Amino acid sequence: MIRPVYTANAPAPIGPYSQAVWSGSQLFVSGMIALSPDGTFVNDSLEAEVRMALTNLKSLLESQGLGFMHVAKCSLFLRDMADFAVVNAIYAEFMGDAKPARETVAVLGLPMNARFEISAVACLPL
Repeated sequence: MIRPVYTANAPAPIGPYSQAVWSGSQLFVSGMIALSPDGTFVNDSLEAEVRMALTNLKSLLESQGLGFMHVAKCSLFLRDMADFAVVNAIYAEFMGDAKPARETVAVLGLPMNARFEISAVACLPL
């Protein structure tokens, strides 16, 4: 059974999809860009974009009683691989001791011309 998830503490989807869905004990989180919960695009700097997207992910996880330590896998999308070091440093700051599986992919474009997007899969504790 798939159960959609919505929280007011993260931005509403900008298309026909859910913020996240539960499937069994796994939470599949849709891609998050730097939209504030009210839908404002936070694009003052790359750092601001990454922090906003990771804050959205944190808020979504917390709305389900989870944290970064429950994240099994992240997918990071960058418009420019030259941003990798900056993104990686902020990602490490947010993740703390959590070390989920991950890939980082350079893409030609992202919604709203964002420079960074993250999606994740989290799991209930065993």
